[in-house]
Amino acid sequence: MTEPRIRPSEPPYSPAVAEALARLMPAGLPPLVLFRTLAVNQRVFLRLMAGGLLDRGSLTLRERELVIDRTCFRCGSEYEWGVHVAWFGPRVGLTPDEIRDLCAEDPETAMFCPRERLLLRLCDQLHAASRVDDALWSALAGEWSPEQLVELVVLAGYYHAIAFATNALRLPLEPFGARFPGASTGRPEEEAGAIPEGP
Repeated sequence: MTEPRIRPSEPPYSPAVAEALARLMPAGLPPLVLFRTLAVNQRVFLRLMAGGLLDRGSLTLRERELVIDRTCFRCGSEYEWGVHVAWFGPRVGLTPDEIRDLCAEDPETAMFCPRERLLLRLCDQLHAASRVDDALWSALAGEWSPEQLVELVVLAGYYHAIAFATNALRLPLEPFGARFPGASTGRPEEEAGAIPEGP
C-alpha cells in the first residue's frame, strides 16, 4: 500500500476545523482522511468545504452523484469514487450494474437511461477536452435548465479539484469505501458484490 504524502491532521483540531468537521461528518463517525489531510492547511480546507456543492441545489441527488462518480472515475480517484458510491449510492438507488457502468469506457453502452447517459458524456467531454461540443450541449439544454447546466459544469470542475487532491496526496482508501469494478479489496462481502452501507 502506498503511503500518503502528507500526514493527516490529528486532534485536537483548531476550533474552526473542529466546527467544520462536526458539520461535515455524521455524528459518531471519524473525519474522512481527505478532510483531515486538507485541514493541514486550514485556509484551504475551510474555503474548499465552504465552496462545496453537496447542499440542496438545482439538480436531483441522483444527477449530482452520477456527475461526481463519473468525474472521479475519469480522474482515477478511487478514493473519492468509493466514498460517494458507498455513502450515496444506496440513497440514489444505484444498482450493482449501474455502479459497474459508472466506469464503462463508452457511456452509450451503460445501463443508464438516455437522459442519464448525457451526464456521463458531459463528464467525459469536460475531462478529455475541458469543453462541450455543440451537439452535446444542445442535447443537455433540451433536458436541463440554464441554472442546472451551470451547476453540472461547475460540479464536474469541483470534483476534478478533489480528485487532484486525493490522487496527488496519495490518500489511502477509506475502509468502508467501494472499489472500482474489478479491483480486489480482500473483503469477502464486497467480493460478492455487496454495496457498503453509508452513514
